[in-house]
Amino acid sequence: MDFVATYNLTGLFIGISTFLIIGIFHPVVIKCEYYFGTRCWWVFLLLGILGIAAALWVRNVLWSSLLGVFAFSSLWTILELFEQKERVKKGWFPMNPKRKAEYGDKIKDR
Repeated sequence: MDFVATYNLTGLFIGISTFLIIGIFHPVVIKCEYYFGTRCWWVFLLLGILGIAAALWVRNVLWSSLLGVFAFSSLWTILELFEQKERVKKGWFPMNPKRKAEYGDKIKDR
């Protein structure tokens, strides 16, 4: 990490890492909704709370920033899980046939 600080790359490193963290959460939302539905939202709440606590605890600005990005991406994922369920109902994403009853009768026919 001395290389990053020496060449003033901290901002770029945080930016690239933020992009990657958010990019990783996108398929996580899709897979979690497909296999578990919205009932796994509490896992992301727990991750978000732990991430916030860790961001407050860590003194290094770089790692504290990344933990903060992870924490709030986890919390945002809760909303995205419920929106993903709506996207599945609209037919924009595949539905898990084992959980068809969870979507109700408002499923768009495919």
